[in-house]
Amino acid sequence: MPHYQTWEEFTRAAEKLYLADPMKVRVVIKYRHCDGNLCIKVTDDVVCLLYRTDQAQDVKKIEKFHSQLMRLMVAKESRSAAMETD
Repeated sequence: MPHYQTWEEFTRAAEKLYLADPMKVRVVIKYRHCDGNLCIKVTDDVVCLLYRTDQAQDVKKIEKFHSQLMRLMVAKESRSAAMETD
C-alpha cells in the first residue's frame, strides 16, 4: 500500500485512479484522536493510496480535495462517461 509523504503526489495519484474507473473508487477519511492523525485513503480494491498527517493545516487541504472528488462523483459528465464505457 503506497503511503505518500507529499500531498501533491497523493492528489495526482488519487485523481488518476479516480479518472481511470470512477465506479469502483472509494474514499475514506479517518481521524484518530489518541494519535492526532488524520488519514485519507483512496482505493479501487486493486490499488490503495494512503496519506496520513498530524498537521492542522493539512485538514483544509484534505477537505478541499474531498469536496472536489465529491463534485466529480456527482457530475453528470462523469456519470455519462462511465455509462458509455459499460
